[in-house]
Amino acid sequence: MVLDFPLSAIAAPLLSFVIAFFSIQWLIKNKTDWVLDHPNSRSLHSVPLPRIGGLGLLLGVITTWLFFSVAIPITIWIGIVLLIVISFVDDIWHSPVWCRLLIQSIAAVVFSVVLLLDTYGWVIVLCVIVAVIWMSNLYNFMDGSDGLAGGMTVIGFGYYGLSAYLAENHDFAVINFSVATAAMAFLLHNFYPARIFLGDVGAIPLGFLAATLGILGWMDHLWSMWLPLLVFSPFIVDATVTLIKRLLCGKNIWQAHREHYYQRMVQSGFGHRNTALSSYVLMLAVGGSAVWASKQDSAMQYWVAAIWGSIYLILMFISDWNQKYYSNRG
Repeated sequence: MVLDFPLSAIAAPLLSFVIAFFSIQWLIKNKTDWVLDHPNSRSLHSVPLPRIGGLGLLLGVITTWLFFSVAIPITIWIGIVLLIVISFVDDIWHSPVWCRLLIQSIAAVVFSVVLLLDTYGWVIVLCVIVAVIWMSNLYNFMDGSDGLAGGMTVIGFGYYGLSAYLAENHDFAVINFSVATAAMAFLLHNFYPARIFLGDVGAIPLGFLAATLGILGWMDHLWSMWLPLLVFSPFIVDATVTLIKRLLCGKNIWQAHREHYYQRMVQSGFGHRNTALSSYVLMLAVGGSAVWASKQDSAMQYWVAAIWGSIYLILMFISDWNQKYYSNRG
């Protein structure tokens, strides 16, 4: 089926939303013990909830892509299928870390080697492999508060779609808008108080798509590499800084914890709703500036990145200072 713009730009995202919304609703109504996320000492929720909402979200995306025959590289299809399977297994039976990393590495290697090696060489390929694996996992690390990952997906892929549209690549715009609207359907069920979670089966493939679609846009000269880095920087910065801090403290980086900045916001009394809403403001601001900067010269893009880097440093300093202050008072 040939994509006809703007009809497909409306029909495809709408189809993705409808399929995702009712699929997720079905998962909520037909929940069973084997798909419930039971609260533990590191959870931010207090009642058992289904943890495979990502299946419904991705069903909407994949069905739409297939129906509209969008141009997605086979390497991305392979990666999505592999990650959905291993992540679903982990959601149900908790697969070993080495097994998950192996499959994630295969997906990242296949994508990077096939699409980038001939043009960019091994150095870029190795960097992209690491970036794709890390993005897949950090998205999962950041999926721990009601509405947070769903909102990042709506806003992040929405900006991807907008940027592709502005660059007059309508097919790529439809691809990304379909992810954004499926995420909106999920968010309607996940915003506080959440009735379902993404689970690994949703978070890890979405992280993979955030990385790979961002790289595809760069390869097709739709945007500079700054755009995907800035658009998803609220997740990248939080997860990366937290990982580094845990490594420096000699802690197990794969062990579940509540040390992310967004988790500390929820626990401080800010709550799920306010944490999500304030995060949306940050996501919209940084993403909007990234789209604007992508149309400017390289010097301006560096300035925008530097400004946001400074803002993140200030926000993290304030958060760390508050935590130490109240800990000392306690």
